[in-house]
Amino acid sequence: MDLNSDLGEGFGPWAMGNDAAMLGLVTSANIACGGHASDPDTMFTTLRLAAERGVTIGAHPGYADRLGFGRRVIPMEPAEIARMVAAQVGALQGVAALAGARVAYVKAHGALANLAADRREVADAIVAAVRALPGNLAILAISGTELEAAGRAAGLPTYSEIFADRAYLPNGRLVPRARPDAMIHGAEQAADRLIRFLETGLMPVVGGDPIPLAAQSICVHGDSPEAVAMATEIRARLTAAGLPPSPFVK
Repeated sequence: MDLNSDLGEGFGPWAMGNDAAMLGLVTSANIACGGHASDPDTMFTTLRLAAERGVTIGAHPGYADRLGFGRRVIPMEPAEIARMVAAQVGALQGVAALAGARVAYVKAHGALANLAADRREVADAIVAAVRALPGNLAILAISGTELEAAGRAAGLPTYSEIFADRAYLPNGRLVPRARPDAMIHGAEQAADRLIRFLETGLMPVVGGDPIPLAAQSICVHGDSPEAVAMATEIRARLTAAGLPPSPFVK
């Protein structure tokens, strides 16, 4: 089982989360590409540190909305989304070449990922961009979504993701962040929930019975104040259960 985090989400002198600590815990890093967050220097620093730690690198494109941190939908046609994703991932690949690192996969961020979960035309646009880019990139998609299906239908290596720190709805989607029950708080609570999921294949949901989900990767959001403690606890619990974290793609 892979353990991933969204990192490199600062901008200029403004830091977001503790990337250095998280890169000592995760096996894959989704690095912001300048849309919802980041800049060339932040990308370079995060890429270099990830490569030094042996962490697999993914691009994390999102709506170009730094003020909203990519968590607001910007109305765009599918072709525009494809070009936006290609530009952002291509930018990260270019900086990675300078940093001596390699981008291995793509994971959509925030509102873009949530929209691609339900709208096949958005999912297909993201997939089209990933297919067109060099590097034989894989896709990391929220489990049970249209993006997951679109990636597999296009023949791309596609992997499923679940979230350690987010609550789920009965339809398998994430509880909207505007709701007070959207987040899972507490490292032990998050770890207990994940271990039960790995034992049963069933994810607890708000307002319903647990649902089946597939997963090759677990996400802990790097911008959460509890991120380091949660990733530390989850890594320890997975290792104790005989599932030491390892990257889903090299």
